[in-house]
Amino acid sequence: MIRNMGYFTALGKTIGSIWGVALYLFFASAGASSLSHDSLALYLAQNKQISHYLARAVATYAHDPQAFTEGLIYKNGFLYESTGLYGESSLRKIDLTTGEIVHLVRVEDRYFAEGLTLVDSVLIQLTWKSKAALLYQVDTLQLEKILYYPYEGWGITYDGSHLIVSDGSHLLRFLNPGDFSLIRELPVSSGEVSIDQLNELEYIDGKIYANVWHTDIIVIIDPRSGKVAGWIDLSPLEEKRNTTEDVPNGIAYDAEEDRLFVTGKRWSCIYEIQLVEVSEYN
Repeated sequence: MIRNMGYFTALGKTIGSIWGVALYLFFASAGASSLSHDSLALYLAQNKQISHYLARAVATYAHDPQAFTEGLIYKNGFLYESTGLYGESSLRKIDLTTGEIVHLVRVEDRYFAEGLTLVDSVLIQLTWKSKAALLYQVDTLQLEKILYYPYEGWGITYDGSHLIVSDGSHLLRFLNPGDFSLIRELPVSSGEVSIDQLNELEYIDGKIYANVWHTDIIVIIDPRSGKVAGWIDLSPLEEKRNTTEDVPNGIAYDAEEDRLFVTGKRWSCIYEIQLVEVSEYN
């Protein structure tokens, strides 16, 4: 999934200069809340201790351009997708190779569906402000149970023992998958600066991958320390976007084949990507 490529650009020069220091001091004092893509990229890139990757598309698959993607997972040749918006939310089973929606469950209009994960044979779909988690059987997509939690639902993933959820802040919460009780909270930061707007999540090889809302950036988070260990720039994918809300939001991983998939809200494609490591020198 990861390849290395020598890379030396004006961006690298800029962040190695006094501007990188100035950005750090500014963000450290003001906080990293709601940074633009360029501002967050410049800030992260000045930290030479973390890995920086560019996304390179190695395959593309059809995706419903009306799907307001909030969660994405992969299992046995199929993608399972949670789509949002009031009155339009759904849970979908999608044939990866054809893009065909083979099963669609409409979520009640009162819910704005959010992140999605799989625990054993149960799909867990978060909702935004309703604070309800909808639990489905993965084979039938039959709704079986609703659990509640006391904060907004954004992203969710599973590390094999705990659910990990985001609420749009810089905090990740580790929960008991049986009853959603809180195990611990994990503040996420790079340097001394909190990284907020954490959205869709995926647990991959011992790290938490998180879309940062309204940017083309995925941060790679150490689940023990909360420190950003690396980041991925998705902007090379050049997906056409019609509104400012058509942002990257969807990360799925095929562990058996080591394939990483990404998409976004109302994107026409799901991309299988290779991570190209950026280095300052050839």
